[in-house]
Amino acid sequence: MFTKATVFGTGAMGTVMAQVLAANGLQVALLATRPERVQELLISKENTRYLPGVHLAASVRPTADARAALAHTELIISALPTQYLRKGLAAIQPHIPPGVPVCSVTKGIELDTWKRPSDVLREFVPRSPVAVLSGPSIAPELAKCLPTTVVIACADGDVARTMQESLSTSWFRVYTNNDIIGVELAGALKNVIALAAGILDGLRAGDNAKAALVTRGLVEITRLGVAMGGRRETFIGLAGVGDLVTTCTSPHGRNRSAGERIGSGVSVEDVMRESASVIEGIPTTRAALALATERGIEMPITEAVSRVLFDGTAPLDAITSLMQRPLRSEGNY
Repeated sequence: MFTKATVFGTGAMGTVMAQVLAANGLQVALLATRPERVQELLISKENTRYLPGVHLAASVRPTADARAALAHTELIISALPTQYLRKGLAAIQPHIPPGVPVCSVTKGIELDTWKRPSDVLREFVPRSPVAVLSGPSIAPELAKCLPTTVVIACADGDVARTMQESLSTSWFRVYTNNDIIGVELAGALKNVIALAAGILDGLRAGDNAKAALVTRGLVEITRLGVAMGGRRETFIGLAGVGDLVTTCTSPHGRNRSAGERIGSGVSVEDVMRESASVIEGIPTTRAALALATERGIEMPITEAVSRVLFDGTAPLDAITSLMQRPLRSEGNY
């Protein structure tokens, strides 16, 4: 059981992870990338930008001082958005103690390199055990201590179990496995399908269409995940179908909500500009297609989302093209 932890990133997920750790009695440094964020948190005693109304636990200490936050830490939770992760890690790397375990809660794929967050982390903490946490974990529900179940994947079983003990509460249940690739890719790729689910909602396409999308979406993200080294069974677990269902149906999901606005006629540019949080599914769509093309993997839903996001295709036209694809056996994966 850890006693001191540092959470790097003051978004919704970083904040709730700090709260979870505090609920288990840990002293937590909530490390921000900008001093002005610390002032906001200290003055309001809550994350008004991302989780308004949720009072920070007394043992959560917001700070922008990386040296002090990391000096005696026993666990680091990495919660920066994927596209900002590399820059953020470069800034704090000199202060990270060698060998301290790091757990990523970031869901995405880095543009240009097509690397997963854990791959980026290993570049900066080569001597540290790296784990990933994923699963159906909408931050506003976590903040209210509603029952939530997730999975931690780590190659080191002892580290995984210590993280499991330090994070599990009466309302936050943590499983372990060792499929880092599968868990991480499932968490990233489901955001693309969630965008598509939101587009369907914006078009008022109905529940039948949503159910079919989630089902076939799971097929194609499994297809790519297995090709990249993940285990098929991971995609029918918490990190796969569990997170996919939540993200495609919850009104709190950023990607589904963004897709709904796009489906109802709002431009992609306006949706991105007006969002308070990073919509990870948008850059992940580019990355997923690049990885699929490289491996010769067919991902028709992801391709359709890409045409809407980047090529100006009307959402209804993209849906129509999916429905008119050549007929085939469902067993043909």
